[in-house]
Amino acid sequence: MYIALTFRFNVIVFGLFLCLALQAQTMVYLEHSETLSFDQERIADAQILRGDVIFRHEDALMYCDSAYFYEKENSLDAFGHVRFVQGDTLLGYGDKLFYNGNSKFARLRRHVRLVHGKDNPTILTTDSLNYDRMRDIAYYYTGGTISDTLNTLTSVWGQYTPNNKQAVFSHRVHLENPKFDLATDTLLYNTDTHIADLVSPTTIVYEKETNIYSSRGWYNTETEQSMLLDRSRVVHIDGKSMTGDTIFYNKHLGYGKMIGSMEMKDTVQMVTLYGNYGEMFHDGEYGYVTDSALMVDWSDSAAYGYMHADTLYSETVPFQIQRLVPRDSVLIDSVLTAVEPDALWQDTTYRAMRAFHNVRIYREDMQAVCDSMSYNGRDSVMTLYTEPVCWSDNHQISADTIYIYMRNGTIDYARGIGSALTIQQETDTYFDQMAGKEMIAYIRDGELRQVDVNGNALTVFFPKEDDGSFLGVNTTQSSFVKVYIENQKIHHILFTAQTTGTLYPLDQVPDGKDRLNGFFWAEQERPQQPADVFLRPLRTPRPTSGAVSAVATEPETTSATDIPQEKPATRSTRKLKTTK
Repeated sequence: MYIALTFRFNVIVFGLFLCLALQAQTMVYLEHSETLSFDQERIADAQILRGDVIFRHEDALMYCDSAYFYEKENSLDAFGHVRFVQGDTLLGYGDKLFYNGNSKFARLRRHVRLVHGKDNPTILTTDSLNYDRMRDIAYYYTGGTISDTLNTLTSVWGQYTPNNKQAVFSHRVHLENPKFDLATDTLLYNTDTHIADLVSPTTIVYEKETNIYSSRGWYNTETEQSMLLDRSRVVHIDGKSMTGDTIFYNKHLGYGKMIGSMEMKDTVQMVTLYGNYGEMFHDGEYGYVTDSALMVDWSDSAAYGYMHADTLYSETVPFQIQRLVPRDSVLIDSVLTAVEPDALWQDTTYRAMRAFHNVRIYREDMQAVCDSMSYNGRDSVMTLYTEPVCWSDNHQISADTIYIYMRNGTIDYARGIGSALTIQQETDTYFDQMAGKEMIAYIRDGELRQVDVNGNALTVFFPKEDDGSFLGVNTTQSSFVKVYIENQKIHHILFTAQTTGTLYPLDQVPDGKDRLNGFFWAEQERPQQPADVFLRPLRTPRPTSGAVSAVATEPETTSATDIPQEKPATRSTRKLKTTK
């Protein structure tokens, strides 16, 4: 009894499924034909139709010149001027149509054109198109083109879903826009939103403007907004570029925001900015970097420059330069006269940079720390503010403000203004020192060659005997001092004629006479290699007495003539660690 009931239940269920399946497989109806015939020998099961043939299947109409209609199989083969109409928004054209009403599968062949939409239609052209009405998917595989009001896309394989207007392209994909060209191997595109989803290595080219390289993200072809992932890159024709793990880029505004391991490069100025967050405005004319910000100056291939700060700003500043262009000589009253030259104004640009907070700089020829920095590319001058300290060879230079003058990518000289102080270490406790209102340090071939102190020049030196032993402590006061340096050693010193000074034996040096007021030694702050710019050593406490001043004057003084000046001084030196 139980088995019988189970069998009857299964039969009923199967019958219900069969009825539903038969209901889903609606019949194809012949609406019109001028002639109908049969050919049992050639096509036994087909109705041969000719002349203005029309079929209907659900909401679809099919038109052709002739057809084979397989009524039992619920299918047809249509030929000549084929037209497929579904609803009022989808039209298909071709030379041949093969349609199965049970599977709702259509195959259009030769000179195929699929038109979707009324006001702003999307047009698909190909030679072979398959359309699955059950899933609402049309696809081609022998090459095709999809065009809308904005873009034209070509590929070897393509798929289009009329319901959501989503297209997928593969193999040699090319998107042509009036403003740019896009090339990739696989692309997703929506004909309604005009958004292209990037899923493979993609190149977007704005002729004579910008190139975009990305392998993942999206690009709005109408608004020119995009989100680019996976180390994408935007390159401008003027040599500026930006790279990042994630880039939000608006081509129309020329604005880009970079997140994660980003870099901004200027191949003309030969400068690259690195960080974890940055923004670029007007396609590279202005930008800033923060979060592990680093600037690398590679204008001098022999000596790269590295600078770190909490925030780095870079700006391209336009200006005009005047050039005199001679005119041709002219004949006036039979006299050959040279006319005054014309003044020609030429537009150009220069790079300006700013760095704020915890600035640290490393170059092989100079290292520096300060709180903030500015750079003017027009004059090639770098200015260090707020407790700046520079090092060159074995000299430390500090001042209220330090100006570093560049020439051809290398440091020409550094100028300290206000409480200027330079220190050279002789031993752990002995330091040669010079101070004044202004100090200029000249650098040649990456080495410190000369130091000039102007205005209230004060010195503390530890002269040596010929055997290398220290003679004592020599303090001087003068209007200015010139120190010439060779191989990191003082070669000779020049003082003004009004110089006064005192030489103390080492065992008779009064307290404080071996130090100028304002003395501090900050060697632990010095970057010794490029990676050290990211270090945050404790700043050496600066003297609270303010400006550098002379040591207390003793009653006994000697004139400058008592201080040996003609004989080059022999000095010890400390070999610095360098990094190639």
